[in-house]
Amino acid sequence: MEEVLTKTIIFKLNGQEYGANIDQIRAIERLDEIVNIPQSSDFIKGIMNLRGSVTPIIDLRTRLGMNEAEPTEQTRILIAHVQEVQVGFIVDEATDVIDIPPEVVEDAPELVTGVDYHYIKGVAKLEDRGMLLLLNLDHVLNLDEIDEVKQVAKE
Repeated sequence: MEEVLTKTIIFKLNGQEYGANIDQIRAIERLDEIVNIPQSSDFIKGIMNLRGSVTPIIDLRTRLGMNEAEPTEQTRILIAHVQEVQVGFIVDEATDVIDIPPEVVEDAPELVTGVDYHYIKGVAKLEDRGMLLLLNLDHVLNLDEIDEVKQVAKE
């Protein structure tokens, strides 16, 4: 039987590499003009017009409890569908797409420093990269936050 590899996008937040299943990502975009939405949660940076579609933009650093960072030339937005809503996640840099074999992935430990473990799908132990936290973008937002993002998308 053939081994099933998981295509994973590698991105950086606060100098650390993370991964997400490429199937969750619809596009990778450069940071463009974001329209601020007053009285929204801190991690909702605003909305962006993405090919005619109003897309809420989430600062993944802020959402995961990290300090904000000034955008750079490497800053990217990962476009994903979360609970039937198109959402953009700001990351410091999108660096690579790799294949990860299932035997190098372990379940997420109860406590992983710096990130709420509910977001973490697992930990990949890679020879060339060390340990890589695999995020499940579907679990980055809770139900109330998803409702707020849906409201922002309608405005």
